[in-house]
Amino acid sequence: MRTYKKVAVLKGGISSEREVSLRSGAAIALGLQEAGYDVLEVDVQDRTPSLPSEVEAVFIALHGTFGEDGGIQQFLENQKIPFTGSNATSCRVAFDKVLTRNALSKNNIPVPAGELLSDSAARTLPLPVVVKPPCEGSSVGCHLVFEEGEWLEAFADAKHYSGAALVETYIPGRELTVGILDDQVLPVVEICTATTWYDFDAKYVTGETQYRVPAPLSEELTQQVQEMAQNTFVALGASGFARVDFRLSPENKPYVLELNSIPGFTATSLLPKAAAAAGISFPDLCAQIMESAR
Repeated sequence: MRTYKKVAVLKGGISSEREVSLRSGAAIALGLQEAGYDVLEVDVQDRTPSLPSEVEAVFIALHGTFGEDGGIQQFLENQKIPFTGSNATSCRVAFDKVLTRNALSKNNIPVPAGELLSDSAARTLPLPVVVKPPCEGSSVGCHLVFEEGEWLEAFADAKHYSGAALVETYIPGRELTVGILDDQVLPVVEICTATTWYDFDAKYVTGETQYRVPAPLSEELTQQVQEMAQNTFVALGASGFARVDFRLSPENKPYVLELNSIPGFTATSLLPKAAAAAGISFPDLCAQIMESAR
């Protein structure tokens, strides 16, 4: 029995991740149709999207600004329209990597050493570092800096997006991610890139990235990473679904990088891969998330 029948999928949006969102939204709409919903696709092009009165609930498939930053959530809360995922307050914190780091540190969840800088000369962390905008997704404006000669250009690009740049100690090792669906923690995914790290091209362009689901980790380490993901979800006040990204050091110490409140749903996206490994089909995944709309 479905709580909602006529639903809208919000896709596109106004952020640098618009093209990825269009792909995510199209896939979600198809999944919801297969699951029996009457689906309307809405291409969001400004901050005041128009929704037909018969829409009972909304699946938000917007990434980045006005998708994961609490903007669209606040808009829908004001209109008292049920929507998927976390509320506006939680999204604001999760989207801002500095606020995320503060919340995780308060809850004793390990994060890489880091500093927020508006001046490139103020860096105190030794190389290598990762430099990124505090409020972007999909690795937009994100750089891995190994040499001093690369620093100024990387810093300037990251700062360009937000007026400041978050600089973090680079954690060598492995890239992991953990999806959460309501109260269920999904299998750990390991991301094996053909390049040094999981940048925008590795995510969406090259097709060379390999995914291991479930990740080949010891039972104890798997449990530790999944518990950290669950604790991150709770610490950031998330709800419905999310994906938590990690670096695992060569000493097998996991560090949380961020929580994605609206993770991708494209052909190469990670939450659907993890759900499939847990025996959840794509239409069922979409339906389960749709039913959690509040």
